[in-house]
Amino acid sequence: MGILTGKFAIVTGAASKNGLGKATAKLFAEHGATVAILDLNLEQAIEAASDLGPQHVGLACNVVKEEDCQAAVNALLEKWGRVDILVNNAGITQPLKIMDIKGANYDAVLDVNLRGTLLMSQAVIPAMREQQAGSIVNISSVSAQRGGGIFGGPHYSAAKAGVLGLTKAMARELAPANIRSNAICPGFIGTDITAGKMDDTMYAKVMEGIPMGRAGKADEVAGCALFLASELSSYVTGSEVDVNGGSLIH
Repeated sequence: MGILTGKFAIVTGAASKNGLGKATAKLFAEHGATVAILDLNLEQAIEAASDLGPQHVGLACNVVKEEDCQAAVNALLEKWGRVDILVNNAGITQPLKIMDIKGANYDAVLDVNLRGTLLMSQAVIPAMREQQAGSIVNISSVSAQRGGGIFGGPHYSAAKAGVLGLTKAMARELAPANIRSNAICPGFIGTDITAGKMDDTMYAKVMEGIPMGRAGKADEVAGCALFLASELSSYVTGSEVDVNGGSLIH
């Protein structure tokens, strides 16, 4: 018996092979959950889901569109009858300096990271309220906490900081319905987003700032998501968990 046996989970932005979403979906499945992978590309979502096993589902969903989020959740409720876990992982980043952020950049980054988290949460909350149980896990970033990371511009920091505020406000409002809302703040993780973006000097400098002296792995973020999604964390809500090798020790 896995700690998520009998649970139904949605993970957004989870089709990328080496990403945090796919690692999380895989770990959830290994621990007994039935998982829906949502991504922009239907074929990739279906392929990623079939990698996990035949009972898992791949759906196309653009998280910035309210009708997409509602349609995906409605289809899953029809199929499953309930949704226990939502991981808001879909996100994009842009390495821009403050004066280079144009309206289109702002809209793109804020929409996917922040509006997408809100819209997907709004889509699952009524069902979670009805069943008086649920866990929402939002992926923020160390850049929200320290004002800039390695790749994301200030608008990315702003979006991911917005995710933290939203996480805590949702936790407060939804707690009476036994719905928990928590955030994970990954530090430097080796994924497709970060692959090949650094020269040796920059890499060495980044490693200097990490007490554990190495990049994190997608599985290590997934492990934290598993804890927050499961009953192991039944009294944890409104928290932000740092997964960064110690790089934000105050």
